[in-house]
Amino acid sequence: MPVITLPDGSSRSFDGAVTGTQVAADIGPGLAKAALAMVLDGKVVDLATPIEADAAVRFVTRKDPEALELIRHDAAHVLAEAVQELFPGTQVTIGPAIEDGFYYDFARNEPFTPEDFPAIEAKMREIVARNAGFVREVWPRQVAIDFFEAKGERYKAELIRDLPEDVPISIYRQGEWLDLCRGPHMRSTGDIGSAFKLMKVAGAYWRGDHRNAMLSRLYATAWRDQKELDAYLLRLEEAERRDHRKIGKEMDLFHLQEEAVGSIFWHPKGWKLYRVLEDFMRRRLDAADYQEVRTPQLVDRKLWVASGHWEKFRESMFIATVEDESEKDRVLALKPMNCPCHVQIFNQGLRSYRELPLRMAEFGACHRYEPSGALHGIMRVRSFTQDDAHIFCTEEQIAGETVRFVDLLSSIYRDLGFDSFRVKFSDRPENRAGTDATWDQAEGALRDACMSAGVEYELNPGEGAFYGPKLEFVLRDAIGRDWQCGTLQVDFVLPERLEAEYVAEDGSRKRPVMLHRAILGSFERFLGILIEQHAGRFPLWLAPVQVVVATIVSDADGFARQAVEALRAQGIRAELDLRNEKINRKVADHIAGRVPVLAVIGRREAEEGAVVLRRLPGREQETVPLAEAVLRLAEEATPPDLLPRAAAPGQPQKVVAAA
Repeated sequence: MPVITLPDGSSRSFDGAVTGTQVAADIGPGLAKAALAMVLDGKVVDLATPIEADAAVRFVTRKDPEALELIRHDAAHVLAEAVQELFPGTQVTIGPAIEDGFYYDFARNEPFTPEDFPAIEAKMREIVARNAGFVREVWPRQVAIDFFEAKGERYKAELIRDLPEDVPISIYRQGEWLDLCRGPHMRSTGDIGSAFKLMKVAGAYWRGDHRNAMLSRLYATAWRDQKELDAYLLRLEEAERRDHRKIGKEMDLFHLQEEAVGSIFWHPKGWKLYRVLEDFMRRRLDAADYQEVRTPQLVDRKLWVASGHWEKFRESMFIATVEDESEKDRVLALKPMNCPCHVQIFNQGLRSYRELPLRMAEFGACHRYEPSGALHGIMRVRSFTQDDAHIFCTEEQIAGETVRFVDLLSSIYRDLGFDSFRVKFSDRPENRAGTDATWDQAEGALRDACMSAGVEYELNPGEGAFYGPKLEFVLRDAIGRDWQCGTLQVDFVLPERLEAEYVAEDGSRKRPVMLHRAILGSFERFLGILIEQHAGRFPLWLAPVQVVVATIVSDADGFARQAVEALRAQGIRAELDLRNEKINRKVADHIAGRVPVLAVIGRREAEEGAVVLRRLPGREQETVPLAEAVLRLAEEATPPDLLPRAAAPGQPQKVVAAA
């Protein structure tokens, strides 16, 4: 006689086993019509799942967050059925829901092309309209293997063979078509709706292994309704317009090439942008009492073994083997992170508790091997610079240092144009170093520090670093995309492994706590985010070229040179455009180059000692004496950290998304 407890605290009793469909109908016809699935004791399951004992139940309707993944999962099945109806002989493999959509990998002699999309979408709509119910069946393992092999579905047969013996072989049927799937699903194909679209085709190795066959992957998106789909497609168009690779080329900031895969060739303007950001961060760290250091690029394998990184990160390290006179075949690694090296600096000499907290910062160049398929412009590279720092402190100082760090991070994000962020708390991963007691201590300390700092967070289970729990700071950009940038990690493990210690007030030797922290994450990735956030139109203080002085006639060239010299004397990044081109052409070129301010000089302005200021890409302009223009622009171009600040500057709003 199961008792079903509902989210409002009410309960309903039934004489025997009951399904979610029956419970929803018992509550009312409105819920029976709206329910797509249910959350049974915290797990999303089909409505047809039997409930045989007391349980907590929440029904999933189209407006609930879980609905999107269900819609996308079901749509993947419909895509697979559509493909096999249209292209007989095609084998299906796997098709999961992913962020913003889903994909399905197919084994086919001839890869798909975008020209196939209209026919596939039309067939999918036909299958949705059939409104065939999703029905779960459990088959004997060998029966399932024989069935798929008889159909020529060798990939499905392989998947079944590789499943653990204690995992039931779950098959979902929709009409006459079926697939291996653990579920859950909605009630029928009709629940998917019509707000879906095929997006692109790509190649993918079976099970991600380059030694296996190449499959044809169809990516698609699916949403609750057409309004959501249209908004997503519009967001994609805007994201394409803001693509940092496209803008970087138009602004002549950087390029990438095959001879240095995963590394960036910074052009003069791009490197100026990089240096402006680096100088800003260095000033902020100096003001926050960080001590900047520099550590080696090549470090002996022995240190990485001692720290535990060799075991965890060996596959991502670039290795150099050298024949040393004193030690043959010595193995060195380009550092993938800075933390073990910072401990080496801490360990030089005997430290006192009076030196703590010790905030050690480095703009550390790191290298990590990323598969070529994972590289993405300057946002995912193999060679990058972290705005890394490690705070050596006592356990009692963790909360105070967390408050300081969150204040600093909030202020920096605001200065760089981000008004909101949210925080994730990532706790112990399955594969970790340290004892459970150490992790209890570290997680407890970080939770207490969050309370002290007023940080609200969502839980991100199992995603901590191998040595400690962490906070992840997620920025939201101008078009609603999220970027995980900043981190704060509490580490009791590394100081123990690398034997860091200090002399406590009572004269005893103690291990410091190590707080790993970053604000930007990496300069390269953050610059890519900044380019897309501002669509290349940076605020004046950040722009690599702040002002271009352009002439209308050659008679104004001499005064234009004086204007550039006056601007540069005030620290303004100014360039001169004396080309023999019409002014409209010059304006168009500098709009394309995202120059914030154009100072135009004709014969009359040269005679009067003035410039015509135009804020690009706008059309409005004003004539201003050169001296006044220089002072005005110099003030406007002052970096935000050099402007007077209120005693207690506000923080960007912390946005906590539903877990």
